[in-house]
Amino acid sequence: MPLSSATRDRLVAGVVQLLRTGRHVSSRAAESVYGGLPSFGWTLLVPLERDGEQRCSALAAHAGVDVSVASRQVAALERDGYVERRPDPHDGRASLIGLSPAGAAALERTRELRSAWATAALADWDEDDARRLGELVERLAADLDRAATPARQPMGAAS
Repeated sequence: MPLSSATRDRLVAGVVQLLRTGRHVSSRAAESVYGGLPSFGWTLLVPLERDGEQRCSALAAHAGVDVSVASRQVAALERDGYVERRPDPHDGRASLIGLSPAGAAALERTRELRSAWATAALADWDEDDARRLGELVERLAADLDRAATPARQPMGAAS
């Protein structure tokens, strides 16, 4: 059964408010949420932690940014000691970016800060409500991502 326009509009307004609040809190509390880690650092360091060393182009794809943007961000992370670079053994022209011990420590500290922030924000929530919201937010994120991805036309279809 499709959503009513009132329900859809309320949901969209709620998501917009959540995003606005998130941006506000993020900029206001960046130091307490990220510590010394630049805000873009999380986006680039987590794939390195999860998947290991990779090229800058792969990190750019994970982050959804142009390779030139990722390259500048990786250079900043490298200067700050959060990542290490080494030649790609399969292609001497390319480099592999890896998480340094300082980068791993920064991710851990960021997780601790985020956890404390979330614990305080959710102090009055019960487990069932929090679990259900987590499931719904994950579903919403997947559906929004799917809706934002252009549908592919079958081979041979007219444009």
